[in-house]
Parts: sequence; structure tokens; C-alpha cells
Amino acid sequence: MKRLIRFSCRNKDLPPFSCEFAGRRPRVLDLPLLAWLTLIWVLLWSSLNWANVLTGAVLAAAVCLAFPLPKVDLGLRLHPWGILRLATHLLYDMYTSGVRVTRQIFGDRPHRAAVIAVPLRCRSDLMLAATAVAVSNVPGGSIVEVRRATATVFLHVLDADRPAALDAARQSVWRMEELTVRAFGTRDEIDRVTGPPPSAPHNGERPGHQEEGT
Repeated sequence: MKRLIRFSCRNKDLPPFSCEFAGRRPRVLDLPLLAWLTLIWVLLWSSLNWANVLTGAVLAAAVCLAFPLPKVDLGLRLHPWGILRLATHLLYDMYTSGVRVTRQIFGDRPHRAAVIAVPLRCRSDLMLAATAVAVSNVPGGSIVEVRRATATVFLHVLDADRPAALDAARQSVWRMEELTVRAFGTRDEIDRVTGPPPSAPHNGERPGHQEEGT
């Protein structure tokens, strides 16, 4: 007997968190979109009760089924254990980097800043953007440019006095890329970040210039 409703957890061909209504022209209902439209309906009525929630859910489902959106796979996957690891690493890195930057600010020795190029392993727009945002949230370094054609990010670092510091900055970006992909990436992207990082450009080159002292 053919199922009238199939959920994405039982059918990997469906987008994540969705269900499909069987019929001559099957319709796919995106559950997060359904929840968002229901929330908007409740907010419009300014009253949280079962009647508004059920009415909003029915109307949202009717609208989504009557006017289906094209299937677009953004490449976003949710891995709970990966998300927990990323959040823990971000909190720890933000704390330790904040302490290090504070010491640099109040220290007597001047520091030389630089912009370095860091090639990434994943080339999808989503993972590039997510990695850039995660890296920029950590004090002491910020992404000033993302080059999509070469999957390269340009990182501004405050401490560029020693080559070891630059290598540590690159390793930090690659570590953040790996954690971000393991939290939100596809299986193919996760396989990519398990391999060794790509070789960084030579000094003086930048897929344009690798390092720019300031």
C-alpha cells in the first residue's frame, strides 16, 4: 500500500525536514517554512492559543501546497554532535583569543599586523560564508575578503611578527572550516575536510599577494 505522506527521515531523496504528499502530482511540504508561516500568523493575531496555532498551520500548509516553491538544495545539513563541537570550540576560542588580544593591546611591545591568504578545502558558497563568519567572530582575526573562484579567504591577523604565528593562524582557519563543515556540511564536504589542508601560497604571492604587512 502506497503511503499518503512520506517524511524526509525515511526518504533521503526529499529535502531535509520535509514531507511529501502522494498523488498524481506529488507535493513537497517544507516543515521549517510551515512552522515559520504559522508563527507569523500567531504574531499577527497577537494571541497564542490552540485555535490560532491550528488555523495558522492549516492555512500555511494550504498556501505551501497551492503555491509550491521550486526545489532548491542549499547543501545545509544539521549534525547535532558537530554543532555542539563547533559551539564549544567557538566559545573556548573566543575566550582565549580575547585574553590574548587584551595582552597585546596593553603590552609594551608593538605588533606587526598582516593579511594572509588561506585556501580552503570546500568550495560551496554556504560553507565558504559559514567559515568566514565563524572565523570573524573570534577576536584577533577577521576575514577581509572571500575569493570564491579559488575558495580562498584573506585573514587579517594582529600578530604577524613570527612565521609560526602565521602558520598558527592558518591552522586555526582550517580547524574552524572542519568544525563548520562537520556541523552543517554534506557528506561529500565532510570527506573533503578529513584530508590534509591545501598548501598555502608562497610568501609575496596572493593568489594576488599572500601577506601584506601593515
